[in-house]
Amino acid sequence: MPARVSPMPASLDQELPHCLYTRQTPALVVTTPPHDGATVETIVVGGGYTGLSTALHLAERGRSVALLEAREPGWGAAGRNGGQVNAGFKQEPDAVLREFGPQHGPRLVRLALDAPQRLFELIERLSIECQAMRCGTLRAAHSPRAVEPLRCAAEQWHRHGAVAEVWDAERMAAATGTRRYAGGLFDPRGGSVNPLALARGLAIAAQRAGAAIFSHTPALSLSREREQWHVRTPTAVMRADRVVIATQAYSDGLWPGLRRSLVPAFSSIVATEPLPAELAGVVMPGRQVVYESGRITAYFRRDHENRLLMGGRGIQRAAPALRDFRYLMRYAGQLWPGLRDVRWTHWWNGQLALSPDFYPRFHVPAPGLFILAGFARGVAQGVAFGAELAALASGGKASDFPLPASPIRRIPLHRLWRLGVSVGVLQGRILDRLGR
Repeated sequence: MPARVSPMPASLDQELPHCLYTRQTPALVVTTPPHDGATVETIVVGGGYTGLSTALHLAERGRSVALLEAREPGWGAAGRNGGQVNAGFKQEPDAVLREFGPQHGPRLVRLALDAPQRLFELIERLSIECQAMRCGTLRAAHSPRAVEPLRCAAEQWHRHGAVAEVWDAERMAAATGTRRYAGGLFDPRGGSVNPLALARGLAIAAQRAGAAIFSHTPALSLSREREQWHVRTPTAVMRADRVVIATQAYSDGLWPGLRRSLVPAFSSIVATEPLPAELAGVVMPGRQVVYESGRITAYFRRDHENRLLMGGRGIQRAAPALRDFRYLMRYAGQLWPGLRDVRWTHWWNGQLALSPDFYPRFHVPAPGLFILAGFARGVAQGVAFGAELAALASGGKASDFPLPASPIRRIPLHRLWRLGVSVGVLQGRILDRLGR
């Protein structure tokens, strides 16, 4: 007997009424629930970038695939992030090579550095309307001491065939309109997107390629019977040879220990009204997207409507009120005093999955079950890793995947993650202010 259908969850438009992206992005068509006994080669759980990319690339390979999303594609971090398309990991290439060794290290470095190029090529190939801009990214040094690591990073990127330029304080001031920064690292391959439009565009492209996308269809349980996976939803039990779990910060109890292996930290974003032309010529005149190099950084960009989007760590809970975003608005006014009279018209927050060392995690806890989670920079990397997961689910070897498979490790005292993140943010801001 199929399980009783629970009430339909709120759409992202209802969940985040002040989110700018829901106003800028056409809604998706709601899909019908799956039928009992449906069988496919691969079931993907999670409709963020990783899951959508996996489903898309599997369908393009001619494989039968169904994606189950508890809410709607892009409901989680994919539809709430800052829209920055960045290359690399938080760690530099040499550290990646040391950590992952000669087998996986070079593959990871290559994937991380090439991810923006791969994403923009995919957007162009599929004609996804997501306000994509290849305007480059700037990693901004918050103090003179922070400039030298940028020079080291540029040298490492050059050794791996990537273009990166170190900019001095004057060039940073000309590009950003503020004298806050002592220098910066410019990557011309990066840029920005409307992240919700990208997620919905990937969902539409996956459907056109033959993937079945089921919105408002949570995976309630997962079991393996006679070398086949059974996934129970509110309306059906579906079967598949393989399952990919890509639920990230919104992971639940579907697989033991996964939720407690990740920190679901909140990040906050505020957006201004469209800036008048004179002010837009002062705020981010170069239009590069910026993220700071400190411990607790802000990130920002000016979008196609000339709105400034300002993001960073904020209150560690759902934040429906504009007053919960005062820190970001105050900081923007410090960077650009002309913004103090500008209205902030949109605000929202959401969770992203962080691992203890900021590397993504790849798990194969049972035959035919693949889990990928823990992205610190998921816009480009999530899409790139999705293509790699599709190759794996099409018959590839786990040993050929860019990340080595690791056991799921629960974080000690995970229930205190909100307190831990809040204390870490406060400590990091103090040290950044001191220039350390």
